[in-house]
Amino acid sequence: MSETMRAIRLSGPVDIDGLTVTDVPLPEVRPGWVRIQVKAFGVNESEVTSRQGESDSDFTFPRILGIEAVGIVDAVGDGVDLARGQKVATMMGGLGRTIDGSYAEYTLVNAANVIPFDTDLGWDIVGGLPEMLQTAHGSISTGLALQAGQSVLVHGATSTVGLTAVAVAHRLGATVLATTRNPARADLLTEVGADHVLIDDDTLTDAIRAIAPDGIDGALEFVGATALPAVLSVIRPGGTVCFVGALSGNWTIPDFDPFTIPTGVRLTSYAGEAADLPADALGRYLRAIEAGTFRTVVAGVFEGLDTVAEAHRNLESRRHPGKYVVSLVG
Repeated sequence: MSETMRAIRLSGPVDIDGLTVTDVPLPEVRPGWVRIQVKAFGVNESEVTSRQGESDSDFTFPRILGIEAVGIVDAVGDGVDLARGQKVATMMGGLGRTIDGSYAEYTLVNAANVIPFDTDLGWDIVGGLPEMLQTAHGSISTGLALQAGQSVLVHGATSTVGLTAVAVAHRLGATVLATTRNPARADLLTEVGADHVLIDDDTLTDAIRAIAPDGIDGALEFVGATALPAVLSVIRPGGTVCFVGALSGNWTIPDFDPFTIPTGVRLTSYAGEAADLPADALGRYLRAIEAGTFRTVVAGVFEGLDTVAEAHRNLESRRHPGKYVVSLVG
């Protein structure tokens, strides 16, 4: 008789209350893969979309959701240079989309998507880091190639990744302009590292030009594709805009005209993988969190798989900025 584990496995689209725990077979390790005992995971917007059956064609049912996890190595396949009991993080690489994800006691992942780390930080803190830190770090380092002393606009800065991007850019030594539609969140953006907090309304481009009349060096676009022309207009020649996400749901620009891009301004995108957050980079961020010099925003922590529905409900409410984390410890 095969071993089992507790997991949330969906056979098709469900509402929030359909996120129920059942017993499923424990995944068997195979060459090149790692079985992780899950200690915590973040809850993400893409998992809400998948739960609702509205994901892209790369997602298939039946599926255990969850695109990221932290935990300890439980078993390794042939050819894997990791030790049982080692602390690791994983994200992306089809996790929770083409392969079963982290809403489970154990998850089986390709070793190429596993990042070892060492820290005394709690699992509830580390659990919210992998996806948002990988996206923020990768979009800034790879998408923008941002350097210390440069200026960067984070458009949609109170999103989960946006808040992290503000902190990453601040730690790099950049001047950070952060936008929000809610003036009540200005203090939070300042706390995580924004030098200038701008209200995202019809005055935004004028406000940016008042701060940087010659243009800013780079921008991360989280709001949507239709916002790109305005953002591109405030970038200096030689500067870069990196499209990362679409909080508004607008992923394309109807009848796009390439001449919308000002002469000499670069437009890139970022949709990276675990390899874009090397172990040494993750280690540096963990040390900075330990030292209190790098802040991530956790909106709430939920205990146990049975609370995943509650975490989804809170995420969809959008009442509180920051990451929702589910801890399986205790």
